[in-house]
Amino acid sequence: MENKTEYLFTSEVVSPGHPDKCADIIADTIVDKLIIGDSKSRVASEVFVAGKHVVIGGEVTSATNLSEQDYKDLVIEALAKIGYNGHPHFTKEECLHPDDVNVQVLLNRQSPDINQGVDQVDGETGAGDQGIMFGYANSETANFMPSAITYARMLMEKVYAYALANPDVLGVDIKTQVTVDYETKENFENCLPKHIHTIVVSAPCVSTMNIDTVRKLILGLIKDTDLPKELFDLEKTIIHINPTGKYVSHSSLHDSGLTGRKLIVDSFGGYAPIGGGAQSSKDYTKVDRSGLYAGRWIAKHIVASGIAKKAIVQLSYAIGVAKPTSISVDTCGTCIDGLNDDILSTFVHDSFSLTPNWITKKFNLDKPSVDTFLYADVAARGQVGQEDYPWEQLDELDKFISLKK
Repeated sequence: MENKTEYLFTSEVVSPGHPDKCADIIADTIVDKLIIGDSKSRVASEVFVAGKHVVIGGEVTSATNLSEQDYKDLVIEALAKIGYNGHPHFTKEECLHPDDVNVQVLLNRQSPDINQGVDQVDGETGAGDQGIMFGYANSETANFMPSAITYARMLMEKVYAYALANPDVLGVDIKTQVTVDYETKENFENCLPKHIHTIVVSAPCVSTMNIDTVRKLILGLIKDTDLPKELFDLEKTIIHINPTGKYVSHSSLHDSGLTGRKLIVDSFGGYAPIGGGAQSSKDYTKVDRSGLYAGRWIAKHIVASGIAKKAIVQLSYAIGVAKPTSISVDTCGTCIDGLNDDILSTFVHDSFSLTPNWITKKFNLDKPSVDTFLYADVAARGQVGQEDYPWEQLDELDKFISLKK
């Protein structure tokens, strides 16, 4: 009898149409509008989506003046781009429609006690909050992201694109999940996935479709997702499509949403620790956002340079203080001979200042635009792992490779 071993790891992803993601995208649509109008805008807001209600609360200081009607227009614009644009294929009881949305704005100005530490007289920018952030990379995929979340994202993007193109068939509130089998813990530690064990996809359909038709449709999308052939075997992979049955009613009418509730979806799928705060809804001086980007950039360089198979980079900051209070690198025992985590931590500390100003300038975080990046797009696609983001560019690779000599 065959002695079969399994070591399984699972990551999930949600589409932009999930209520939590709707909240993130609305929040970052506001961030984009404020910063594009005034690059020194300070934003720390939250968005709550429940039923037909959208509540925007928090602190904003900006020369970009927005009225309550402006905020409502931004909400409707964001929801329409997501796919909640009034298509008649789902009723107003089954799905959120933009003409029903009620927007409440509860925004105050940022505390001057915070501002005096952030915008400093010498031109330096202090961290907009205290906290810890983690960046991560591993060698499992071409973009140095972990396997399970990479393939869950690919599936989500495939089904979501179909839903946007065919609103008379599928809705946009979609969830995917992928379980990868590494067979042994040693393979997991050495970034050696063996096959895709389980796929789960849940997507709403119009009420006239039967569940067999939906499952056949989504199975076809799974087959067409270009999952790696060496890992995906249709005959062996367990596939669950809308496992509870027919799924019609969706959106915030049936599940509330809140900014910051999808941090693992937004980052590394559970393969690494996450920081103490969300990215969406905050301006670039908030290190919960900028620190994640910097940590990912460093970790990706460590792995892409061949120094290690995986890397976790922790940064920490004190409110109003520019320099990080700590920097540490953990390569999880995969570092090449001749280097170690102490050397790498010191190298990062000495080579990159990692102040909010440095991070902002490095990635042009104060200049979101349709030609570079938009924070709302980042909220929709995931905070890390997309090759076109500025913080995903391997522009200092030679500096890291020189460590190996």
